[in-house]
Amino acid sequence: MKSVTKNTIIGDVLDQDHGTAKFFMEIGMHCLGCPASRGETIEQACAVHGTDVDELIEKINEYLASK
Repeated sequence: MKSVTKNTIIGDVLDQDHGTAKFFMEIGMHCLGCPASRGETIEQACAVHGTDVDELIEKINEYLASK
């Protein structure tokens, strides 16, 4: 996975690179093993946790690009 979008499923991101978990944890998403959370899009998770989706996407994409 080279980059993510708002519509990328969280489970897909985590399956490709476990190092991305820290970014979800930073927004208060501590239930990453929950089947429901793994099926959510990044945008849905940000809406639930009151976080700016564009900021999270940028952080994850910078991390993925640095690998």
